[in-house]
Amino acid sequence: MYDYQTADPILYKLLHEYATHNRNHPTEAEALLWNYLRADALGVTFKRQHVVGEYIADFICLSTKLIIELDGRYHSLPEQKISDQERTLWLQSNGYRVIRFTNEELFNDIKKTIETIEDNLYE
Repeated sequence: MYDYQTADPILYKLLHEYATHNRNHPTEAEALLWNYLRADALGVTFKRQHVVGEYIADFICLSTKLIIELDGRYHSLPEQKISDQERTLWLQSNGYRVIRFTNEELFNDIKKTIETIEDNLYE
């Protein structure tokens, strides 16, 4: 599936530019997780910073419709929690499954994070 097939056509160009910037400048947590997801390491293909509707998913497996989001500290702010919840509801209403990890969860137990991802691939 091509990027434009999951993106809002009106916002795609702007979102794609932002996603490209994010791919070229990953957070430490994103770079770490990408090392475990890249090159079909879990038996499926993941994309990073992929445009879906009017959102950019941190990581997505299009074949299983699984989205992985990594949440830094600003995601604990009340207004960001509401925004994240609205985003998750929209993604779910469009057939995607969303799992979230805090950066701390990832850094403290990468093995458990990967196991959780594997457990959610084919639910």
